[in-house]
Order: sequence, then C-alpha cells, then structure tokens
Amino acid sequence: MTPESVKLSILEICRLSKEASHSLMSASSEQKNEALNKMADCLWEDRKEILASNQVDITTARDAGMSTAMLDRLLLDESRMAVIVSDLRNVASLPDPVGEIFEPQEMPNGLRISKQRVPLGVLGVIYEARPNVTVDAAGLSLKSGNCVILRGGSETIHSNRVIVDAIQRGLMETAIPENAIQLVADPDRSLVLELLRMDNYIDMIIPRGGGGLHEFCRQNSRIPVITGGMGICHLFVDESADQLRAIEVIRNAKIQHPSVCNALDTCLIHHSIAKIFIPQLVNRLAKDGVTFRADKISWEILQKSNFGSVQPAGEQDFDTEWLSLILGIKVVNNLEEAIEHISEHSTAHSDGILTENRIHASQFLQKVDSAVVYVNASTRFTDGSQLGLGAEMAISTQRMHARGPMGLKELTTYKWIVEGDYTTRP
Repeated sequence: MTPESVKLSILEICRLSKEASHSLMSASSEQKNEALNKMADCLWEDRKEILASNQVDITTARDAGMSTAMLDRLLLDESRMAVIVSDLRNVASLPDPVGEIFEPQEMPNGLRISKQRVPLGVLGVIYEARPNVTVDAAGLSLKSGNCVILRGGSETIHSNRVIVDAIQRGLMETAIPENAIQLVADPDRSLVLELLRMDNYIDMIIPRGGGGLHEFCRQNSRIPVITGGMGICHLFVDESADQLRAIEVIRNAKIQHPSVCNALDTCLIHHSIAKIFIPQLVNRLAKDGVTFRADKISWEILQKSNFGSVQPAGEQDFDTEWLSLILGIKVVNNLEEAIEHISEHSTAHSDGILTENRIHASQFLQKVDSAVVYVNASTRFTDGSQLGLGAEMAISTQRMHARGPMGLKELTTYKWIVEGDYTTRP
C-alpha cells in the first residue's frame, strides 16, 4: 500500500470504491477468477513480509495485555498463510452467483418475469483482530461482484497494510480495478464513525467482532448493518440422549476451536440424568484443560466428586461468550425449561439438542429461533464451508436479508426482469 493511499480520506476512499463498483458489476466470471488467483499468487510471494508485519502486531498486542484467545486470532504463520491462500483459490472455483436467473414465470398476458442476481454494490467490513478476515472479505466481495472497504482493528494494522498491498498488486495485473478492494489504513477510531455515515457510497455494513462493535454500528450507521458473529451457543442433553456419544459432541463443540463464535458456551442437562452424566462430562473435558462454571444443582453434584476444575457460576456467566476453554453447566427440569433458558440467554447464533426422542427434537427445532439449530450435532458446523457454501463473509444472527453463514449468494440482491411483446397494461 502506497503512502499516498494511506493518507486518503474516507470520502475519497468511498468515491473510488463507488467508481470501481460500476466496472466490477459487469466483470465476467473469468475476469474475477483470474483476479482472485493473482491475488493468491501475490499473497504467497509476499508471505515473509506479511508474517514479519504480523509479528509486529503480535508483539504490540501482547505488550498491551491482549488475551491468549485474541492473540491466537491475530497470529499468522506459514501454515495459516497456506490455508488463507488455498481458501482464496477455492473462492475462485466456486460458482458465480451474479447473473443467475431464478423464479421464472409467465403471466396470462404473455409477460415473462424472472429475477436476476446482482451485486449489492459497495460493502464496508469492520472487524477486529483477525487478519485472515482481510483476505476472506476481499475474496468473497470480489467474486460476488462487490467492492469492499476494509477497516480492521488497530491491533492488525501492520498485517493488513501489507496484505492489502499484495492484493492490490495482484489486481493491477488484471481487468479488475485495484480500488475494488481498499483498506482504511489509519487506526484513528473516529474514522469508523465517518465510514458509517457514507450512505451515498456504501450499500451494506458488515461488522465482525464483539458485541460492542456490533452495537456501535447499529447505533451509529446510516447504512444497513448485518449483525452477527457473536455466539453464546448451547447444547441441551435430553434424558433420552446417548450419553457417551453426547459427551463427544459436547467435547468437539467446546475444544475443537474454542476461540471462535460457534464454540459451545453452555451445556444444559436434563435433571433425570444429571447425577450420572455431569461427572462423566467434567471428567472427560477436564483432561482437555476445560474449566467449568456450574449452576447450584451442578455444583452440588460435582462437590461430591471433588473436581478442582469447577467453580460456581456467577451472575453473568450464562450471558458470556467464553472464547476459551470454559464451559457453563446448568441442570433443567425438562425440554421447555431448556428452550426458555436458550431464549433468554442465547444470541440466536447456534443452539442444539442431543436426543433420541424425535418428538422432542421436532419441538426444539420449532421453538428455538436461532440462525442455525442442531439435532445431534456439534455447533462447530456453523461455518460456510461446512454448510456447503464454500466460504463465508460472516454469520448473520438477524432476520433481514440473510441469516446464518453468509456465502456468495447472501452477498447479492436481485432485480426483476420483465419481458413482453410491446405489452401494455389495460
């Protein structure tokens, strides 16, 4: 990224994006795929510089007291760079949603009506701590025909500058304008507020980060905001569940990648199996370094077994997204109480039931209103690649426009196509 581009004002960045969006909207799939592969080439060629810049960010963040979980999100190494580049090439291989014709119909008067997928236009992606999001957002935006303005957190500023420099260098070798992907490279937080007011240029804001970031965007944006990415996720173990298999699902949901939004935060357990199941669960997960926050009944059960990894749940513990090896445990009397707890404490991200009772499974699916609802599966599957989308921009927990993992189609809108034979309305 050139020094001149670092000095661009928010207004200038937005104007360049809007101008580039007119060209990108009509780009062919072949042109976009070539650009994505050129971007991947340049990222891999520049990986040593990227990793060196990332180490500057890591050192600064560690000195500032950043948590271990957040440092893990921030870290890049050779293997992670290889995955990032591979994922970008995978986006190039995905079907292009732009131009797709769907829901065709013919009216009695002879009008032929259909819908055609078109890009949203210009996206503003505001995120924290994860430099891989820079590449993911750039790739998915470009493939779906959208320009993107990226605003990572100050903790990723050195990494992001070098990453976007490589991406733009790749675009310069193609028919895609380099301003299709831009970075707000100044860490000044006031610029985020300015970005949120650019409704004449930006069509959608997508925040990725903690609850504070999402709330700030909702409260201050003049632009539609897709909220999500914060998960307080639950699994309810029904009395009929296969207990040994349920423990392995819970273990996967908790430890497979604990610092992400679809990791398990709270396990709800039917009272009729609690005395047997809870000690087995704690014994199994404690070996992986998991510690527990137990409600009153769970605490009493576990005191008899003298587990050192357990402490009583605090007032806010069931409203906490742990992002670490901590698991809340609560005993409930029945399915209805489990659903009530989820309704009160969930962020409508990913919640599930472990059961052999199909009636209970059906009731859970009907009554739990989360973006992704599971029966006998780990919450870790709330991921664009795992759910058949190939990749994702974010996980939406709202109801408008898109819900759950947002892949390429979710980054488009549509226009109506109406064809007649010089048809007039009587």
